[in-house]
Parts: sequence; structure tokens; C-alpha cells
Amino acid sequence: MRTEVDINAEMLTWAIARAGYDLHDFVIKVPSIFEWIQGKKKPTVKQLEDFSKKVYLPFGYFFLPEPPKEKLPIPFFRTNNTQATQVSVNVYDTILLLQQRQDWLKDYLKESEFETLSFVGKYRNSNNVQEIVADLRRSLNLSENWASHYKTWQDALESLIHNIEDIGVITVFNGIVENNTHRPISVEECRGFVLVDEMAPFMFINNSDGKAAQMFTIVHELAHIWTGHSAGFDFRKLEPANDPIEILCDKIAAEFLVPEVTFNEVWNSNPNIKNAARFFKVSEIVIARRALDLDKITKSGFFEFYDEYTNREFIKNESQSSGGDFYATTRKRLGLTFSVHINNAVKSGKLLYRDAYKLTSLKGDTFQTYFTKHI
Repeated sequence: MRTEVDINAEMLTWAIARAGYDLHDFVIKVPSIFEWIQGKKKPTVKQLEDFSKKVYLPFGYFFLPEPPKEKLPIPFFRTNNTQATQVSVNVYDTILLLQQRQDWLKDYLKESEFETLSFVGKYRNSNNVQEIVADLRRSLNLSENWASHYKTWQDALESLIHNIEDIGVITVFNGIVENNTHRPISVEECRGFVLVDEMAPFMFINNSDGKAAQMFTIVHELAHIWTGHSAGFDFRKLEPANDPIEILCDKIAAEFLVPEVTFNEVWNSNPNIKNAARFFKVSEIVIARRALDLDKITKSGFFEFYDEYTNREFIKNESQSSGGDFYATTRKRLGLTFSVHINNAVKSGKLLYRDAYKLTSLKGDTFQTYFTKHI
């Protein structure tokens, strides 16, 4: 028996637009939609379920009398403008997913009598770059020239991530929505975002971005945690939006990675990007950005170098690309600290498997294998 359902046509057109599709193109691919919108036919429950998956919405949404008013839960800054009021559905759903994980984690930590993190919002009312950078280093147990102890900047980056997770900041690296390879998150739209919370701050870094740029994004997001402001950003060509907090966090990231005094000494003795990158154990792109800040190169010179470098890295990454390790990727997508808390909560009976599956986007044997063999 075919069970047909009544649906408000406005809900259908809203859902298609929300998912980023052009209505005309969508109707060509799925002609029955046009008849539903016109009211000539009604979808069956199965057809509506299939449609809901295509537009990334829960099935129940289509029984609402009108489209819900979805508000971006955090400020989202654009380099060339000020603040965005909308983002793509893939970015929006990823923000909501991490908020759900954050809500669970902070309740779990409170129930388990964890203390709040003293560094969150510690410099909410300060714009003293040097003082904030010094406190960042103290909290992460890093010296001013900590990166110089590593062989490569990639090694320094991995160590930095480890130290960040150790102090209770969840770092999430992903370039798609959950594990869905059909839902990519564009680097041009979102380089990252940060959800500030005194118990469970979360940082999201777009893993589709080059690792060279990720280092700067990570420290920029740390600065947001220290200054107490959640935000997302596209951070095009590593330039901040024209916003006081964004500019401050940008300065903090630059000074943390490449201290001005030392940089001037190194640059004055040998004004060369590669040489400075080797000295500071950061990527060439970070050095170029710092050289721009300190008027060592022009803006046009920086943009030219940025384009050349990113093209070079893209070609290199493409030639070295491989399928990768699913479980290693999962550890990056969830964050090691978050994974440990989920595992402990399940083992102690404080979290049902059903809920753990939802929080991790894993289930069954995949869930068991990850938590028994890979954390």
C-alpha cells in the first residue's frame, strides 16, 4: 500500500535551496519534485525519505507548517567583508554537530567533577599581544623557540597539536561532514571555526587545507579561546577580516609562531623566506605572511608567493596522495581527547552505545575496532 503525505510546497523549495541546489537543475534530475511543488502529486513516505537524504534534512522537518528560521550560532567572518549571515549547509551542519559533541562533553566533565579551564577567556578585555602570547606558551609548556627543537615544521605541528589536546582543547580535523565524502567543506568558505567554552573548547580545522596554512589557523583559533570569542572564518590568503578581534587573534598567531624581534635578526642577516622557515620550523607560507606584516615584502609580493607556494604544495600532495588509514583519519576527525572521554563514559555506563554512535558518527564493529585498537 502506497502511503502518500501532504507537504507544504514551500518546505520543498526551501530544503532544495538550503542544500545549495538550483531549483531548476534539481527538478531536471528529480522530475517528480516539480509535481509535488505544484500539488499535482503527493510523495510517498519512501519518496520523501529519499528526498530528505538528498537535501541533508531529518525526515520530520517536512511536516513543519513552514521553514524554520535557522540562525548561524557563531559569528562567521569573511576576509574581504565583515561578518557573514549565512554559510553553506555543509559548514552549518558541521558547526551544529560539534556543538552537540561539546554539549555532551561539558555535561560529562561537570558530572565527573572536572575543573573549568582557567585560560578560556582569560584575556577577554585585553589586547596586549605580547602578554597573551607569553601566557599561551606557558599554558602549552613551550619556550619561545620551542619549534627549533624539531627536525621539520611538520614535526613541530604534530607536537603543537598534542600539547593543545593535553590541556583540554579538542582539535577536530575534517574536510567533509562527518564521514560523508559526498559533502565536502570548501577551504575557500571555511578554513576553520572555534567554539569557546570554559569546560570543553572545540577547534575545527579544515583538513582539506594545506598543512602549511593549518598551523597558522590553529594558533589563530587558540587566540580566540584565550580572548573568549567563538567564531568561524574563511581566512583567505591567511588574511583576517576587518574586525578588531580577528585582527588581534591574527597578531597573536603571528607573534607566537614567529617572534618579531628574532625574525628581524634572522631576516636582516639573510632576507630569504626558505632560510627563515628552516630557522623557525614553520612553513614558508607563514614566514611570507610574517614578512608582509613587518613590511619586509609588499602585499603584491606576498600574494604572488602565496599562489606559487599553494600551487606547488597542491601538486606535491596530489603526487603523494593515497587512500590513507580510516582509523587514523577518524582519530583526527574526533580528536584524541574527545575519543578518550567517549570511551571512558561508555565503559563506566555513563553513555549508552546508541548515544555514543551518534556522537562519533561510528557504529557497530567500526566503533568497537576504533575504540579498542586505535586510541
